[in-house]
Amino acid sequence: MLLLSDAHQCIKLSELSWGMCLSNFPTICKTEDFLQLPKDMVVQLLSHEELETEDERLVYEAALNWINYDLEKRHCHLAELLRTVRLALLPAIFLMENVSTEELINAQPKSKELVDEAIRCKLKILQNDGVVNSPCARPRKTSHALFLLGGQTFMCDKLYLVDQKAKEIIPKSDIPSPRKEFSACAIGCNVYITGGRGSENGVSKDVWVYDTVQEEWSKAAPMLIARFGHGSAELKHCLYVVGGHTAATGCLPA
Repeated sequence: MLLLSDAHQCIKLSELSWGMCLSNFPTICKTEDFLQLPKDMVVQLLSHEELETEDERLVYEAALNWINYDLEKRHCHLAELLRTVRLALLPAIFLMENVSTEELINAQPKSKELVDEAIRCKLKILQNDGVVNSPCARPRKTSHALFLLGGQTFMCDKLYLVDQKAKEIIPKSDIPSPRKEFSACAIGCNVYITGGRGSENGVSKDVWVYDTVQEEWSKAAPMLIARFGHGSAELKHCLYVVGGHTAATGCLPA
């Protein structure tokens, strides 16, 4: 269907086909039709931010299966396809024992360089050695992600991503304005931090947003009332803040 819509320049059918491929990737990637897709279409699919897969090993294996389907003509595209795989998000054992020992990869300097970079990123993650900003370590938009907010004192200044498949905790960008007794809530691919108290116990109405795709913090419009010890929740892509305390009036009913 994807090839048919592309051949006939049918925009509506193409959008439906792409949506089906992205949402059903674990099934699509094991079909004969996938192996017969042209290279540019495979690259576009495997690199897509909205590709739905909970295990990056599926993407890696799909790339190699496509190459091996017609090895003589396709081996020259290996490095380009490997760039579509978030290699540093593969389990460490799989990366070291399966990917780094793959003969097809080691036979090509550019492909080997990509794997070596992924291993360096993986080691930084495992050793908790700072933030890793490489594209090979960036989660996809549709990945189910668990983030931890905390620190070594009562003030929260750290953000971590819990990789449940690889059983690892990955450090992300520090919170720009450390605080305590704030509230956190996720909307789509963004994490919102509202209110709280700063280092001198001043109550804040600031709202900070962490973009999990771009991996950066930015400031959003502030709350109308500064508060701490409150709750927050998402409903229909809107952020709601409830209750809490202010320095002046104490407990807020809503």
